[in-house]
Amino acid sequence: MKIFPWSPASGWPSMEAATAPEAALGPTLKEKEASPADADGPQASPRRGAGSPLPQLLPPIEEHPKIWLPRALRQTYIRKVGDTVNLLIPFQGKPKPQAIWTRDGCALDTSRVSVRNGERDSILFIREAQRADSGRYQLSVRLGGLEATATIDILVIERPGPPQSIKLVDVWGSSATLEWTPPQDMGNAALLGYTVQKADTKSGLWFSVLERYHRTTCTVSNLIVGNSYAFRVFAENQCGLSENAPVTADLAHIQKAATVYKTEGFAQRDFSEAPKFTQPLADCTTVIGYDTQLFCCVRASPKFAF
Repeated sequence: MKIFPWSPASGWPSMEAATAPEAALGPTLKEKEASPADADGPQASPRRGAGSPLPQLLPPIEEHPKIWLPRALRQTYIRKVGDTVNLLIPFQGKPKPQAIWTRDGCALDTSRVSVRNGERDSILFIREAQRADSGRYQLSVRLGGLEATATIDILVIERPGPPQSIKLVDVWGSSATLEWTPPQDMGNAALLGYTVQKADTKSGLWFSVLERYHRTTCTVSNLIVGNSYAFRVFAENQCGLSENAPVTADLAHIQKAATVYKTEGFAQRDFSEAPKFTQPLADCTTVIGYDTQLFCCVRASPKFAF
């Protein structure tokens, strides 16, 4: 509070003179007295332009997005050509998140793949799988600025093609050597090996001699002498054996070799032995006019006569 002195000459100072020193000090806050109308009405808010959009309030995230990938899908999911692919992937998130499927980073082909998204899961469905459906599928679950992803590798396979250029290389004794080249089509899977079969011309029945053999050349042994054999080779992968197999153009004739017996000379053993009495002769008495016989034991070789 400021006190202004009064004097008879000057009188009371004017209001402008009283406020001049205060104005020189700088701006001051001024409070507007509230009127009854202002007290009853709502508090004034800053005005927005006519074209400015109103902000939308997003619901709070009660549960973060997360994908529960089944254990069987954590490794490559293998199906045969023509099989149905039906994958159910559960997830969580509240409020309901947005589920998006992609394949190799691109959108899915809706003519081949169907997707159904529910409250707690997503289903990927392929009615008849083809080899072109193989690839890396990715599921993304988005909620606000949060995202959870899961990757599934799908491999569609079929039987491999037959081996190429099978031929009979050599035949000796009771054995035959074969040679061939790998098939041109592996069936979209690694080969597990080759199956070699033989058939003789008499019965015409095929028997497997080698299974899941990894090389492209082999020797078939223990063939029966006097028979003629044909051979064929199948390729095998996880889907099974190839539908057909090439057969050797030439037959393997197992001929009986001529056997020559040679006798080795050896010294003959001499078994001859000089005569020798084995028992001594005994004295005997006889009566005149009677027959008398004398016996003796003699050993000799060769046999002799007295």
